[in-house]
Amino acid sequence: MRILVTNDDGINAPGLRVLEAIAAELAGEDGTVWTVAPAFEQSGVGHKISYTHPTMIAQMGPRRWAAEGSPADCVLAGVHEMMKDTTPDLVLSGVNRGNNSAENALYSGTLGGAMEGALQGLPAIALSQYYGPGNRQADDPFEAAAVHGAATIRRILAADPPAQEGYRLFYNVNFPPVPAAEVRGVRAVAQGVRPGTGFSVEPHLSPAGRTFLWVRGGDQSIPTAPDTDAAANLDGWISVTPMRADLTCHDALSRMKDAFA
Repeated sequence: MRILVTNDDGINAPGLRVLEAIAAELAGEDGTVWTVAPAFEQSGVGHKISYTHPTMIAQMGPRRWAAEGSPADCVLAGVHEMMKDTTPDLVLSGVNRGNNSAENALYSGTLGGAMEGALQGLPAIALSQYYGPGNRQADDPFEAAAVHGAATIRRILAADPPAQEGYRLFYNVNFPPVPAAEVRGVRAVAQGVRPGTGFSVEPHLSPAGRTFLWVRGGDQSIPTAPDTDAAANLDGWISVTPMRADLTCHDALSRMKDAFA
């Protein structure tokens, strides 16, 4: 198996090393792992692509590159340049430092990388490690992802429909904020909504007296509704959420058709 790996935390992020080890286990002795990751952190860029300016890329080692671009840029570079003669069988993005459950999924560069993989017609999975009191101060906060990552991916690939028309599925995986031994299992769930939680800004004055705004995230300890991602994660479960790049609200479409009839 040929696996393309990226992330949004940057080429030197510890979660990327975790994912490269997971990918190596999946690829096996006859497979290869290719890494194309942002040169600098790209958290929160979503599915951004560098459409209006070029992306500089530098080789860091065998089958390993750093790109001055987004995770989606990295997937484009990997598929159409680094692996143009050896198309990847799988795109993996992560392991993100922090969860990409609920509203975080909409901003996530980690999911942006997986989405681009799916738009290129490839199986693609985003992986994120929830942080919380159960693992934040641990020697290895990524332990749940490291121990359970490969098996979770194998189960997803086994269930992934072989023939898909239109927008291809990609998968959002979040590992719970607990040690690996306390993970309760894997659940397929919907994306949730944290009640009353969202992003905001906080102003700060610079020494020169100018105002700068820092983006603030919401409380990550608030669970979502039952049978959705953050609720499952906070209860010790690995969540798997199938997603598509189709933004159509299908349950409202017939109502809108009637409104404009």
